Amino acid sequence: MTASPLRFADAGEAADLAAFLARLIHYDKAAAVRLQAGGGALAVFGRPPSFEVLAIRAARLAEPAELDVTVSAGELLEGIDESAGRATVPGAVTGPPWAGVLPPRGGWQQLPGLPGLDAVRRAVGIAVGEFRSRTEELDPEKRTRAELDRIGREIWSRPVGDTELPVRAAHAAQALGFLRPAAFETGPGSGPTLLASGAWLRLRTPYGSIALRRAGAGALSVTPT
Repeated sequence: MTASPLRFADAGEAADLAAFLARLIHYDKAAAVRLQAGGGALAVFGRPPSFEVLAIRAARLAEPAELDVTVSAGELLEGIDESAGRATVPGAVTGPPWAGVLPPRGGWQQLPGLPGLDAVRRAVGIAVGEFRSRTEELDPEKRTRAELDRIGREIWSRPVGDTELPVRAAHAAQALGFLRPAAFETGPGSGPTLLASGAWLRLRTPYGSIALRRAGAGALSVTPT
């Protein structure tokens, strides 16, 4: 049994959600997403492979809805009618382990130390460039998956600014379109925000958020929600 169609506040909300889903599918054609709707808001959770983070995209709804289901990202994308500002929710799928455990809904507090948007984007660019150059310099016999993973872990675990946020989280945000300059207002205090709740960190931007456990907090898990 499929849920009633979701009606978005405007066509732009539908288009932004479609863009988010398309980026997730680019990294994982079989991607699943968990949908949670309450009142006039929809939250869409996904996990792009290799980044080891959860990506969260919120959308405003024109009509109140109550929904909590895990579905195919590809089928949901196919069901979005951007011009009409609505989406048909596909049937539920057996979700991956991460879909059963999500970051806390409340208790988030802002943390200091995160640099501005340009500096965050620059940190990602430097990390990408270093990874590419170091792997290209490897002798063919040493270019093994284990060695590539080792280099990747070293580079992507580095903190952004004076924070605990690893560069891989910022890289995920950029890859998913969350760090587009047009989304940010200019002036003091503009740019992405770093939040914390318990063992979780959250990089929040106008286009979406990236959530992950703090280093040393264990696997990507929390009390089921």
